[in-house]
Amino acid sequence: MGIKVRAVVTGATGMVGEGVLHECLQHPQVESVLVINRKPCGVSHPKLKEIIHGDFFDLSAIESQLSGYNACFFCLGVSSIGMKESEYTKISYTLTMNVAQTLSKLNPGMTFCYISGAGTDGTEKGRMMWARVKGKTENDLAKLPFKAAYAFRPAFILPTKGLKNTLSLYKYVTWLYPIVHPLFPNSFGTLKEVGLAMINSVIFGSDKKMLEAKDIAELAMKNEE
Repeated sequence: MGIKVRAVVTGATGMVGEGVLHECLQHPQVESVLVINRKPCGVSHPKLKEIIHGDFFDLSAIESQLSGYNACFFCLGVSSIGMKESEYTKISYTLTMNVAQTLSKLNPGMTFCYISGAGTDGTEKGRMMWARVKGKTENDLAKLPFKAAYAFRPAFILPTKGLKNTLSLYKYVTWLYPIVHPLFPNSFGTLKEVGLAMINSVIFGSDKKMLEAKDIAELAMKNEE
């Protein structure tokens, strides 16, 4: 294919973002990575550039550094536990859309990959607050003038060994993965698959705009052969 990926990554100080960044830095077709964080991610690599920026609702101070990229792997997010809908919407919808609108204006040829979640409600009318908000985010991202926008809906994610931002809960349940994954392939996947699938969505594209765990695994395995 010959496509070189130049990716913006958000959320690199969290488990998913760190794992996606890890795959980007190892992948031969990823040419460069720009990480935008509120605090340093602690990673150094020749491909990597990092911008520390505290306000994702106002990117005007760094807009001049956001051009020339053909991918965004948006892994920034929070748990809805204990949050009111207005608070969760501000972070999960408004913040995401502000970043996406800015990037779509500067990089119309960009592929935007958004970490959503299994059970997201695309009708925006369901009973689960977080699922409605994620659904609205997915729907409105699809309306922006990107080359393509994909919603990644992983369920349980097996973390990548050796990374530092793995959630503590995962350390106690990963031993179950080889047992339950064959039984429930659409509910379990790996962080490595998420990262590779995002990269492959830029290189190969995907017929599916909303990818469940099984779809993510299939896209991760795609190659040039």
